[in-house]
Order: sequence, then C-alpha cells, then structure tokens
Amino acid sequence: MPPRRGSLPHNHLPSPPSVPHSSTSGGAGPGATKDDNTTATLVTAAPPLGNGSSEGKATVPPADGAVVPADGVANHILSGDADKAAEGGDKPSLSADNPRLSALLAGGKGPEEKEGPSEGTATTPTEPHKKVNNIHPAVLPSTPHAQGSSAASSPISAMSTATPSPKSSEHNQTGGHSPSSATPTAPAVNGNGKGGISEDSQSPLKADPPASTCFKATPPHIHGSSSASSSISIYPSSTDVLKACRNLGKNGLSNSSILLDKCPPPRLPPPPSPVLPKDKLNPPTPSIYLENKRDAFFPPLHQFCTNPSNPVTVIRGLAGALKLDLGLFSTKTLVEANPEHLVEVWTQLSQPADENWDPTGTKKMWRCESARSHTTIAKYAQYQATSFQESLREENEKKALKEPSDTEPASAESAARKRRGPLKYIKFGTNIDVSDERKWKQQLQELSKLPAFARVVSAGNLLSHVGHTILGMNTVQLYMKVPGSRIPGHQEHNNFCAVNINIGPGDCEWFAVPEPYWGVMSNFCEKNNINFLMGSWWPNLEDLYEADVPVYRFIQRPGDLVWLNTGTIHWVQAIGWCNNIAWNVGPLIAHQYKLAVERYEWNKLQSVKSMVPMVHLSWNMARNIKVSDHKLFEMIKYCLLRTLKQCQWVKEALAAAGKETVLRPRTRDEPAHYCTICEVEVFNLLFVRRELLSKKPYVVHCQDCARKGSATLDDFVVLEQYRMEDLMQVYDQFTLVSPRV
Repeated sequence: MPPRRGSLPHNHLPSPPSVPHSSTSGGAGPGATKDDNTTATLVTAAPPLGNGSSEGKATVPPADGAVVPADGVANHILSGDADKAAEGGDKPSLSADNPRLSALLAGGKGPEEKEGPSEGTATTPTEPHKKVNNIHPAVLPSTPHAQGSSAASSPISAMSTATPSPKSSEHNQTGGHSPSSATPTAPAVNGNGKGGISEDSQSPLKADPPASTCFKATPPHIHGSSSASSSISIYPSSTDVLKACRNLGKNGLSNSSILLDKCPPPRLPPPPSPVLPKDKLNPPTPSIYLENKRDAFFPPLHQFCTNPSNPVTVIRGLAGALKLDLGLFSTKTLVEANPEHLVEVWTQLSQPADENWDPTGTKKMWRCESARSHTTIAKYAQYQATSFQESLREENEKKALKEPSDTEPASAESAARKRRGPLKYIKFGTNIDVSDERKWKQQLQELSKLPAFARVVSAGNLLSHVGHTILGMNTVQLYMKVPGSRIPGHQEHNNFCAVNINIGPGDCEWFAVPEPYWGVMSNFCEKNNINFLMGSWWPNLEDLYEADVPVYRFIQRPGDLVWLNTGTIHWVQAIGWCNNIAWNVGPLIAHQYKLAVERYEWNKLQSVKSMVPMVHLSWNMARNIKVSDHKLFEMIKYCLLRTLKQCQWVKEALAAAGKETVLRPRTRDEPAHYCTICEVEVFNLLFVRRELLSKKPYVVHCQDCARKGSATLDDFVVLEQYRMEDLMQVYDQFTLVSPRV
C-alpha cells in the first residue's frame, strides 16, 4: 500500500534486503561490529548517580525477607563508594559544550536543575574535563506530554496517580513529557542520511521521571534527621491504622479519616499532546558506543538508560568492551551443553519486517498469530543449520540463473507482488529457560561481567527483591532464530525494563514506541479485534504514521545490548540467523515503581494476571532496603498502609463470622500467591479449600471468590502467613532516610 501523505520517513519504509550471514554454529566472538559512518551520541545526562556499579555481591533476598547485602546499591541502599566499579584507573567523564550537561558532569547543578539529585540518591562526584571516547551531547527537540495520566485504586493505588492540577509542576508525570523551551534543532547525528534504517541517535522525548502521587500531604518524617518537620506525618503508626480499622463490618469498607483521597480507577491515557509533526515521527534511536570496561561502568550510562526521555537505548560494542564470551551462547555450545533442553517453537509466516499480511498474502493486518509446539535444542539447531544451507543454495541458484529481477530495477507493482507471496512458514525457537545454574553455570557466570544496573541479579534491581523466581523476568531466557522470526508487539510484564543482547552472528531489527502512546496502541488493537495485553499483533506502520505515533527503528548487531525503558512498546524481527538472551530489570526509582503499580491495577480491571506480585514485592522492599527518595517512599509506604488495613479488615470479618485463621509461615523461596479463579494477587491471608489443604502448592482463593463458592466459608481454611505484629513492625520501621551527601 503506497503512502497516503507523500513519502513516509525512513522508519516507515520497507526494510533493506536481508544479507546472508555466516553459519550460526560458531556464535559471535567477543568483539562487536561498529559502523564507521555513524556517530554515537549521549543525548542528555542528569546528575551522576551512585548507580550501583560497585555492587557485586548482591544475592536474591530470601522469601522470608532477610536483608540482602547492599554493596553500592543503585539509588536507595546507602552504601560504599560506587567509583570502585571501574576496577582501577581514573573515572571516565563526558566532555560537553552544553552548559547544563557540563555542569551536571562536573558534579554541580545545571541551569534547569532546581532540586537535589533525582530519586534521593547518593551522588558520586565526577572529575571534569576528562574526555570519554566518542560520546557527545546532542540537542533535544521539544516533545509532547500526556494530556492525562492513568491512575489506580485498589490495595496499592496510592502510587497510581489521579490527574493533578494542570498548574502542578508534575502534571505530566504519568509517562508524559514536559514541554521544553524552544531549542535549536540539531542536525541528524546518527542516521545514515539516505532514508535507510537509523542505527543511532538522540531521543525526541524529554521528561522528568514521573512519580507524583494522588494525594497532597505533609512530607513524611525523615529518619535520623534533626530538621524533620514537627507536624504529624501523613502515615500513622501501625497501631493507629489498626485501631481505625476496628469494627468495620464484614465488607471491609470504611471512610476512616486515615484514608487518603481515593484515586480514580486506571484508564487508558489519551494521545500525548501536542501532536508531533510528521518529520518527528522517525526519531533516531539513542545509541552509545563503548570502547572499554570503564565506559560500561561509567555511572551516567545507567542514568541515561533509565531516563524516561529515552524509551530505548542501544549500547553498542558492549561485548567487546567487557570481553564477554558470546560463544557460550552460540548454537554449537548450547547443543554441546544441553542438547535435550526444552525449546518452545512458534511457527510463523516469513515476511518483511515492516509488513504483516494474512496467510494468502492479499491483505495487510495487525493480527500476527503463531502456532505453538515444542522441540529440543539439538533438533532446533539442526533446523537452524538446514535453513541457512537452503538459503545459500537458493542464492547460488539465483546467481547462476542471473534472474532479471535481481539485476534490473523492478517496478513498485512487481516488487509488491513478489513481496506478498507466496508466504512460507518458518520456526522460531523461543522462551528457552536458562535459569538452572547446574546446567548453565558458565553462561550465567559470564553475565556477571555486566554493569550492576543491567545484571540479572542486583540489590538495585526490584526483581531481585521478589524472593522467588519469575521465569524470563528475573532469570535469563534464550531465543534461537532464523530470518523472519518475530516477537510480536508488547510491553514488558508490569512495565518493567528489559535487557536484550544479540549473540549473533546475524542482526535483528527493532521497532519501539514510547510508553505514553500505549493508549493509542491499545485502541488500534481494539479496532482490529485484538487484546492489547494478551493478543499477538504486529503494527501497521502506515497506521501509526497517520496517527502521529513516533516509531524508533534500528538494527541490533552481534554484541549490542538493547535497553528497553519502562513501559516501552516494541516488536522485533530477526534479519539473519542469530541467538539472543534477555531478562527484565526493575531500576530502584519512583518512575519504575509507579508504572509497575499502574499496570498492576490496570491488569485487575482487564482480568489479566500480573506476573510481578507488587504487594508481596513492596513488603520485601520495606524489609530489605532503605529509601531516601521521598516519592518512592510515599508510594511504597502507602501500599503497606493499604494492605495492612486490608489484612485487619479481613481478620475482623472472619472473627465476626466465627472463623479463625491458621498460622502457616512462608517457606524459603515460596512464590507469591494468586487466586486460582480471578488471578489477583493474594497477600498474607490465603483461602484454601479444606479438602485441598494438603496439596502443594496451595490452591488459593481470594476472599471474594471464596465467598462466592461458600458464603459462610465453611468449606475453607484461612492460612495466615505473617503475624500482624510482624507486619506492624515492618511498617513502622520503614522510614525515609536522609540521602548521603
């Protein structure tokens, strides 16, 4: 289908033809490909963070809430000097001709910074005037902000915000972007200038991390601060909370004065405003080249990746800089290590990355279905190798025949006809679990070379505080691909960040849309009769262009790490034969926590299970970390308050019905519990049918579903996993601490 408004920008044009690659059996070497015609840019840099780069001893906190080692944790675990991460030598620093950036890198405040370090972190002074490689600042264009913000109620809705006053300085904080003052437009730095796919660049979005809450109140007391306010804290003690909950009746409803203003239920955000001009809909992707290990451990790299202004960042040359042995994840090594390991297979139609056709090749569509099956690593490796050999044979046959279509320019009509059909089927090996340290010891040890913010396990990673395994999120997953293998459009579970490394030898093509546009994307899915959260879809780029949705489009080469920021919508297609590894990360910042909770509440309304148990996680965070950022503290504390009250309400209702709870403490590594009927998280008080009490894991019901099955709860036993006294102690001891100066 030709463009409807003249020529589309390069993100909306067809992909370049696939280039044959070397055999997949060898894997990629430790080096990484670096194009000579591109320039790496660091778009912006906020005040340097003690980003946890010295953290190297973190372990996953046990389920019982024991405190983890906190060596150099990212933002809120106050610990030792983060500068040691570079492991010797002077710290690198960025040189910049941007006054704000230069001031920030010198350890001071830029002209736009009016507050202290973001997220209440312990800052690391950075020596000025030491140039670091080829990372340079660039000018940011002004960007739109969301007209409204999604918000949430339910047990942990405080962090899901209602729309504040438009005069508020944080009115745009739900994934939106504050409009910046007019700035000169910088020349395109990283595009190839020829209308092709952009590999590197700056982001068109500029925003402060959203972290506003749906209430206004006196700031909470700061633990250990002599200057703490003498007014009453917005958070009462646990004793006051429980006193206010007495005798509320069986329905657990209350208008007690300790309740903060209720937030509206979650909702789809409207399209960001103002609308971006058409020439801003193909933003080049923020990319950073690394030349050595010190670059990878440079603290501003962490902050750059987690800045909401950058929906996606490509860290190029990572494998070479860190001397990662990517060969450990090559097909040959995988077969030698665990040939019978299970592989999930998706059978898909092979087609150009920027198009999605029905099986007949006659109609463009959003729906992108895959048939599911299973095989082993050894069998998929054979398929992968055979696919490569067949491709080489076809190429040789074409050269021998000297087909006119290969040597003469073809008309647009004939090219489209050739492109559409017939479509052949391919097989994509996906969701390969690489979490077992007994099977994958070498591979997992190799990943410990990564900087702390990108590691699978880190005390500065929210997912390391869950206390149990969430496959593919706080564990590594492997993907084995042939050209055309697709990961359809989606956001990561509960809007967490993601890390993806291309093992090679082939490339992957990525498409990404900023988080504030997820409402637009959801509406497109609904128009096409697809479930945004659970369905399988591949966006039509022409539709997105017409709807003024910006699309980042870039190539991920072997050794490149792609950092997907909080809530970024994305879809990926393999260009060549390659393997990838990926996992999720939860930066310890208010923006991440807030968007995770908003999706947690939205999932409830959509009857979708949240893979991250945010209530369970919040209580573990309260046990394991000390928070110095007041925004993050308020959101976590209010979650504790709501769930503490909920536990009291349920216990009061049970007591009134003559029902006693049975203490059954959690075991180590015990997963969080979900209702077997509605799949909402069930915290602390588990309703289990009497006849299934001996079955492990427990078949749990929430109170609502249990009462639907047995109004008097005669058929249920209620297991209590924490004593109220223990929860009260955690609640009272979780206080805001003074940031390290």
